[in-house]
Amino acid sequence: MSGIENYESQSGNLIPVFRMEINTRPDDAERLLDAIFQVHPLAVGAYERNATVTAQGAETGRPGEQTVTRIHNADFEADGTEVYPSVELKVSFERDVHLLRKIMEAVLHTHQYEEPIIHVREEWASRANYMPRNVNPNRWWNDGRGTPEMVSLDQSRR
Repeated sequence: MSGIENYESQSGNLIPVFRMEINTRPDDAERLLDAIFQVHPLAVGAYERNATVTAQGAETGRPGEQTVTRIHNADFEADGTEVYPSVELKVSFERDVHLLRKIMEAVLHTHQYEEPIIHVREEWASRANYMPRNVNPNRWWNDGRGTPEMVSLDQSRR
């Protein structure tokens, strides 16, 4: 069989994962990541709590008369378009439906919206053959640049 499930090379292989992408307020990305981490370590090799938070963009919607926006916001005008700051929190984990259920429940419980935008995809993710003393000149410990300067999630939203 020559399908992607059989891919392997000297440098690594591919594994089946679920990739979850969650639209959220910039100031809630870390809180959502904390909630997911309570359910799963989000491990990639020897590293845990792996995620990506995109730069800030905008999320738009037009809430109807029966939404919580109308119920809890006296200034709301029905059928008016709302635009709010948004980032996308992206995580991946083993392709296991029971695990997906636990993570989804943690996200839905923690998310600030009653109807958050969450996409789940079945994908393949790379896993490198772990060699901490690798002499490849492109690795950060060999290329003279070292690790990139760290940022906080607050800085990444600017």
